[in-house]
Amino acid sequence: MSVIRRHPVITFFLLTYALSWGAIPWQSFFAPGVLVAALIVVSLTEGVAGLKAMGSRLIRWRVSWIWYALALGVPLAIKFASIGLNNALGAPTAHIAEFTVWYALPMAIAINIVNPINAQLPEEASFRGWAQPKLQTTRTPLAATVLMAIGVTIWHIPLFVMPQFGSSPIEALATIAVTFWYAWLFNHASGSALLTLIAHATNGTIETSTLWQAGADTTRMTWLYTLVWCLFAIGLLVFNRRFWTKPPLPVGDLDRADARDGSGA
Repeated sequence: MSVIRRHPVITFFLLTYALSWGAIPWQSFFAPGVLVAALIVVSLTEGVAGLKAMGSRLIRWRVSWIWYALALGVPLAIKFASIGLNNALGAPTAHIAEFTVWYALPMAIAINIVNPINAQLPEEASFRGWAQPKLQTTRTPLAATVLMAIGVTIWHIPLFVMPQFGSSPIEALATIAVTFWYAWLFNHASGSALLTLIAHATNGTIETSTLWQAGADTTRMTWLYTLVWCLFAIGLLVFNRRFWTKPPLPVGDLDRADARDGSGA
């Protein structure tokens, strides 16, 4: 127990790997394992108060409208920029099912938000709802996010290397880049894991790998999508340097940051 209390985040990631990867022998991946691991570790190290704090971040909705706009707009902009680049490089115009009727896209986003079997809800409740602010109590946002990017990318490794999941190893770079985006949004939106959940759900709505038949167009799309996310993450690092290098912020201070960050830019 003392080891868990001294190293709660390391324990969390190790338990996450064990639970999620435990389904690999059955050619599957147990995404909710990340949430189960967080609930176990937080219960053992912080008790009911920690669980309440974790839950409060997941339902924290009273933030400026600008963060909602960015949570929805940035992932869609990345998707469409990548699709546009692929079209410019010779791919045929893709049919996007989420635009068949006006309500298809918001419905798909809503389903991603509430479906506990999908990765979005378990990931955001755990990674941003607990691990990110926990790491930031003793580290700068940059150092904390680098550690998060490593831990999250390792968790995704089976998805990148097992052919049944349809992902490519190059997408590990996109995972790293998007981790920096979620960390930036989480901190600026007053520690709201709800906002990162919306962003994550939106990002997973349009499955770009299915827009073209397997071949050069799909492969190019994967590389372009990864490139655009990496460029966006680099932009966040370069143009918001002061945020990434600010001193560690106690979790309680982040949770009370609405007046400072939630309504500003």
